[in-house]
Amino acid sequence: MAVQQTFLRYAMYIKMNEYLLQFMEKNTTLNKVKIQEIMSDMLVEAHKKGTILLRQGEISSKCYFVLAGCIRQYSCGDDGKEITYNFFTEDQAAVIFKSYKQRVPSDYYLSCVEDSTLLVGYLESEERMYHKFPELKEITRSILELNFGEAQEESAMFIGANPEERYRKLLENRPGLIKRVPQHQLASYLGITPESLSRIKKRLSQDNNF
Repeated sequence: MAVQQTFLRYAMYIKMNEYLLQFMEKNTTLNKVKIQEIMSDMLVEAHKKGTILLRQGEISSKCYFVLAGCIRQYSCGDDGKEITYNFFTEDQAAVIFKSYKQRVPSDYYLSCVEDSTLLVGYLESEERMYHKFPELKEITRSILELNFGEAQEESAMFIGANPEERYRKLLENRPGLIKRVPQHQLASYLGITPESLSRIKKRLSQDNNF
């Protein structure tokens, strides 16, 4: 049993580093020697579906970058009702900036919707990494600017659209997400009930548009 567990841990380590290597090769022009040097200082973690990475009310000490999997951002009211605000999937940063940077309690939870492989950053080591590897700062800035731009577009679209338009836009921009997250979470994200979402999906299906 001990040998099997050791083998599984080693296999997981290899798989996580494959994800990180693929990401670095896709997003940088660095040679493999430099990439391997940077990778040796990076922390990659594997988390099971359902793992809570950050709780509402906690002060965030970590930021995450999704190499594989899906993270949900949500809040929970006094009545126990959950409201979903976002889903972070491959090549997206998952961090509650206000809590992370200002050291204040988070208004949100972050949890894994799927088994997830995540690149993990710590506030206290962030500047040390940037000083040691200046290339990382530019990579991080580019990714965050892209993520922020996408978030702004989604927010503007949601404000000015009705539920069916929101669902259509989600199908257009993030079609894979529809099948990856539970329907009640997707409905919350769209600002409707699960029953309303079912009716919209049925109506669109009958129209043979989707």
